[in-house]
Amino acid sequence: MAAELNARRDVVIIGAGPAGLAAALYLARYRRDILVLHDGKSRALRIPLTHNAPGFPDGIRGPELIARMTRHAVQYGAAVEEAEVVMIDAVADGFHLRLKDGSTRASRAVILATGIELNQVDLPDAVHEAAIRAGVLRYCPVCDGYEHTDRRIGVIGCDSNGAAEALFLRQYSDDVTLMPLSHPELSPAQVQELAASGVGVETGPLLALEPVADRIGVRLEGRAPLEFDVIYPALGCRPRSVLAEQLGIGLTGAGCVSAAGVADSGVPGVFAAGDVVEGLDQISVAMGHGAIAATKAHNWLREQDHDTLQAKA
Repeated sequence: MAAELNARRDVVIIGAGPAGLAAALYLARYRRDILVLHDGKSRALRIPLTHNAPGFPDGIRGPELIARMTRHAVQYGAAVEEAEVVMIDAVADGFHLRLKDGSTRASRAVILATGIELNQVDLPDAVHEAAIRAGVLRYCPVCDGYEHTDRRIGVIGCDSNGAAEALFLRQYSDDVTLMPLSHPELSPAQVQELAASGVGVETGPLLALEPVADRIGVRLEGRAPLEFDVIYPALGCRPRSVLAEQLGIGLTGAGCVSAAGVADSGVPGVFAAGDVVEGLDQISVAMGHGAIAATKAHNWLREQDHDTLQAKA
């Protein structure tokens, strides 16, 4: 068993969200020896129901989507292991990956599909997850805005993110209220645009969020209690790009792998896919990234094999 775990794979994919699993499917069908390593923290696993995953008009739960994609990749030969990668090193014959339990894995190429972490509102974990399941707390207006058409929508804002998100959601409802974390975060131009668009603004330090079955209350210091059908926190996110940084991959100002990293990360044999890459954080985009990164990795390996044969000739 130990020998099998430490065997050098063609490709190790880090992350088992839509990007990593799409890459796994493609590489398995390219007849590559691949291993998917993941820490069980894909954001997709927290989706109660998404309606904008193509091919699922009635919606699909995030855990079900991930389970389907996992079965699909495994059916063609992909190996999937739950384990956290804490260190990755480029070596002469590929890459060495150290896991949290101290064991190691090896590969010729790597696909980073590590995703992002959201900056969440301050709620106890159980309450937070229950609010997501109840549909009164949402983090992706692109994903879920349509489901809140004509509802009372609140946006808890952080710098310009909050204003932009409130204006985006205004196309779905004429009852949108932005609650910036501090009023000076809004520029005069933003204040004017929000007012012209009919977006309300309520200021004051946030004291509490109070989710119940079908609505969520907000208490701001010095304001009467507010109530909404849904709250969208616009507090930003943190790309999970530590492994990319360890490899010396250049990151954007926001800490993402650049869009070019899907095909060429700048480090030979390393490719990136999904939300860790700058761009639109969506299931369909992540799947597309996975397909591209897998194909680039496959062709890169073919080139290495060709060069090796030429050198021996």
